[in-house]
Amino acid sequence: MEQPYLSIIIPAYKEERRIHKVLDAIEKYQQNHDFTMEVLVVLDGTPDKTYDSALAYRDRVKGLTIIDRKENKGKGLTVQEGMLKATGKYRMFCDADNSTPFHQVDKLLGQSEKYDVVIGSRRAAGGGQKKKQSLFRRVGSKTLNLIIQALAVRGISDTQCGFKLFSAKAAEDIFKRLTITHWSFDIEVLAIARVLGFQILEVPIVWNDDPHSNVSPIKDGLKMVIASWNIRNNVRAGLYK
Repeated sequence: MEQPYLSIIIPAYKEERRIHKVLDAIEKYQQNHDFTMEVLVVLDGTPDKTYDSALAYRDRVKGLTIIDRKENKGKGLTVQEGMLKATGKYRMFCDADNSTPFHQVDKLLGQSEKYDVVIGSRRAAGGGQKKKQSLFRRVGSKTLNLIIQALAVRGISDTQCGFKLFSAKAAEDIFKRLTITHWSFDIEVLAIARVLGFQILEVPIVWNDDPHSNVSPIKDGLKMVIASWNIRNNVRAGLYK
């Protein structure tokens, strides 16, 4: 069987009413690209009908596989499961709400021969978002990023955008070492990549803020600060080597 050129991992929890956004976008993308793709929707023990919503695309999205894990274990473990089960030359994960319009993956693939890890960034020159968030969210996000940089991944201006591409080797080497199962896993992924010597590039993307996001700025922000501190200690202890 031919190795897929691109594996697309979509973690999904309570996405019954939103997952069509990214699957519609991927269907359109496939119509305009002739390389082989596989699409892995990984359900994180979701209690709603996300499975049925995704299954409706089985004859529309080529290479679609739905991994229906019954137990909720967190986004980090869900992405990890998809990355390690994927078989593509390049492997990316993206959010079910298509907050980063999927066609922008071409920007990431355009740099994939030079860099092991290519990540979408709202803060890189040329990036941004269509609709501004509230001042509270903007200030909070910027402050949080400065803390994350100081503790764990210096020099990366946007660690949390859910639009990241990896070579097969980088995906396998990084995600098998992942220890964080919740929202903060992005930070650990990038820290591990640095420890292992993989080259990371931020690519500007345009992002659409979803007002129905499951992320809590205060609660999840605090988790990210704690996680960054733990990652710093893990790096110093040589855990990821």
